[in-house]
Amino acid sequence: GQIVGGHEAQPHSHPYMAYLETDEFYCGGFLVAPDWVMTAAHCMGNITVILGAHKVLESETTQQVLEVLRYYPHPDYDPNTMSNDIMLLKARRSCGRRWYVKTIPLPKTSNDLCTGTKCSVAGWGMIDDDQAPNRLFETKVSIYSRKKCTYFYPHLHAGMICAGSFHELSDSSKGDSGGPLVCNNVAQGIVSFGCSRLPGVYTRVANYLFWIKRTMRE
Repeated sequence: GQIVGGHEAQPHSHPYMAYLETDEFYCGGFLVAPDWVMTAAHCMGNITVILGAHKVLESETTQQVLEVLRYYPHPDYDPNTMSNDIMLLKARRSCGRRWYVKTIPLPKTSNDLCTGTKCSVAGWGMIDDDQAPNRLFETKVSIYSRKKCTYFYPHLHAGMICAGSFHELSDSSKGDSGGPLVCNNVAQGIVSFGCSRLPGVYTRVANYLFWIKRTMRE
């Protein structure tokens, strides 16, 4: 997914953002503990994690590169329906936390977000003409009601949530997969999938708190 209708983010204003690079594609992700990164299960590949990036294609002094020690895709992830599209990456070492590399909190309860809640999405996805931006972009979105979202996506799963702009095309698409949907400074969703001109679908992090805690204890 890409940031459509967005603008360049203030450098390092999203210090939890991770750029996940593989041989074939890239995704977004976010730091949830000094040695754990969360992303989408469909981003599975031979991943290298880059933290502290803004102009990701340049070698910035703020960047930290982490190798992935273990991959934990959700055991019930289904690539056909995109249900349970969540994965945890255990890094080989802890990151060095600075003002430009920080963790982001996860939800404390499994409650649904209220319709209309204002959130933001950031990523390095394509903007137009398949040109990947070198810099981190961001956009504002609002949460859709489950009823309205099911109208667009009849197979909506309990572990999914919809968000988009009611006024303009403002959403995430290719390249931003795995990045966080941030509402009130909490990572409430993971960029999963969507169709142009429709709200984007995000993995609802609050639905997976038990699995997340259990996995990170291992």
